[in-house]
Amino acid sequence: MTSLSDNKAVLIAGPTASGKSALALELAQKASGVVINADSMQVYRDLRVLTARPTAEEEADVPHRLYGHVDAGVNYSVGHYVRDAADVLAEAQRAGWLPIFVGGTGLYFKALTRGLSAVPQVAEAVREGVRLRLARDGVEALHAELSRRDPAAGARLNVRDRTRIARALEVIEATGRPLADWHADTTPPLLPAGGTRALFIAPERETLYARIDARFDVMLDGGALEEVARLAARGLDPLLPAMKAHGVPALIRHLRGEISRDEAATIGKADTRHYAKRQFTWFRHQLPEFEWLAPDAARAWVVSV
Repeated sequence: MTSLSDNKAVLIAGPTASGKSALALELAQKASGVVINADSMQVYRDLRVLTARPTAEEEADVPHRLYGHVDAGVNYSVGHYVRDAADVLAEAQRAGWLPIFVGGTGLYFKALTRGLSAVPQVAEAVREGVRLRLARDGVEALHAELSRRDPAAGARLNVRDRTRIARALEVIEATGRPLADWHADTTPPLLPAGGTRALFIAPERETLYARIDARFDVMLDGGALEEVARLAARGLDPLLPAMKAHGVPALIRHLRGEISRDEAATIGKADTRHYAKRQFTWFRHQLPEFEWLAPDAARAWVVSV
């Protein structure tokens, strides 16, 4: 393993509930680091409990950045994240902190290490128009329209994938160019190869799934349901990312009286386990340069720092 002094930043990725946040905190304590969020749900201030954000005590112990800094009503994109991360990296350099990025959102890590496609901002009026048509006409109609205007995207996307179909239509309406064209134009990475230590924490699957289930129960007992009730009361667009966080849709159904609390918990746990499985697959294929370590081996490295 390379020594810590060889790195301008440390990247700690892994599936949800793998213990990566605790690892990042320990490393930051030992190495004068700043813990930088790389989880697309932990950016939302409305979801501290349900997304297992660091506690207030942990945030006070060492510097933490990009946690809970976005309102749930914002459609926070990878582009927003990279711009915010650039500001934090500049702050870390001025302060002499080791940047420690930690999270499970593969697209964030890919943008940091590979660069970001130059998709421009879509005007809110365009986005709202697409969403209104989605609600009025249904996802199949929008998929058919997308297939006419951008055949490659239509063929690639599942006919039920509301979010990605809407996004592809928004871009082509706003710019006149398919999303794939914009993805071909990539900005330089903030963290190019050679200057980082990139780890993927890979627990044994059954142990991880048991931790996911146990943690969901702890979150429910710790205020997650009340948190979701406050979020639901805002009447936000259900297509917003925060409204699709694992557990949120099922708990909203429970709050409406459609299903029991136990049924909502069962759905939330299953959704989270399925997401963890996808995280393993995504990182294996999309970011093979990350070094896979069992939790004990990763912590042994931190202890040796």
